[in-house]
Amino acid sequence: MRPSPPFPAGCPTRFRATVHGTVFNGRDRHLSSVRRGDRLRLIADPGGQDEPGIWVHLVTGEPIGHLPPEISLWLWPWLYAGGRAEARAERVHGADVPSWRRVVLLISCQNVDTPSPPRVSTSSASSHQKGSP
Repeated sequence: MRPSPPFPAGCPTRFRATVHGTVFNGRDRHLSSVRRGDRLRLIADPGGQDEPGIWVHLVTGEPIGHLPPEISLWLWPWLYAGGRAEARAERVHGADVPSWRRVVLLISCQNVDTPSPPRVSTSSASSHQKGSP
């Protein structure tokens, strides 16, 4: 398995996101099969687009919508470069809820190498004892 690309600094590795665009092109017909806990696939648009997005698909391949643009802005380059993320349905509502709030995902970015916090050297910490200049 190849290593993950560097993860965008300051971005969460685990977060919730709504699925947008669920009512267009008949995508809403697939929502009745989505249950809490179901795994969904995140598919990055191909490169070369002005505003590439991230599509949400059932594991069987049918698209049900896309992630909001403000998330795709930072997550798309990482996924496109080979990063992996797991998405699970956390909340699924019916037609009584606005379309952009019907499906809420819990997204976990996989194999993220996050920088370790700086370590304090015990020798430098001991030199700052009370009474030391």
